[in-house]
Amino acid sequence: MNYSPELKEAMLRRTLPPNNESITKISKEEGISEQTLRNWRDSARANGTPAPGTDAVPEDWSTQDKFLVVVETAKLNETELADYARKKGLYVEQIKAWRDACMNANGGIAKEAARLNRELKEAEKKNKQLARELDRKEKVLAEAAALLVLRKKADAIWGEPEEE
Repeated sequence: MNYSPELKEAMLRRTLPPNNESITKISKEEGISEQTLRNWRDSARANGTPAPGTDAVPEDWSTQDKFLVVVETAKLNETELADYARKKGLYVEQIKAWRDACMNANGGIAKEAARLNRELKEAEKKNKQLARELDRKEKVLAEAAALLVLRKKADAIWGEPEEE
């Protein structure tokens, strides 16, 4: 069945904040299947609209939805941001906290990656040193074993050395 874009938009607005009506309720009231409503919501999310998949409170939204809110509000001034937050059922402080988290995400990862890279190089260096030491000890052990075999052969040929 074909639905008008206006109807799709109206139903989508009902599922999103601040309304947060359940898909089941809208489906029963409007006679549209729940799967169709979910498909519209998922399509809106794929097109960049923050559309939480559940009736979750904003703090429980997925990181993708939070990021989309941050992107949508990036160029808004304080008044526009407050208006946007009110329409979405959010607090300006939440959006600012999400923005800070996004801004710090890459910096923290880069520092952590650099630290892990240093630790990896140190571990590789220690591993190489231990491998050299193991090789040296194996050579010493092989030499000692060879000397013991030679001594046994020499004793077998010439007899045991006489002790005084």
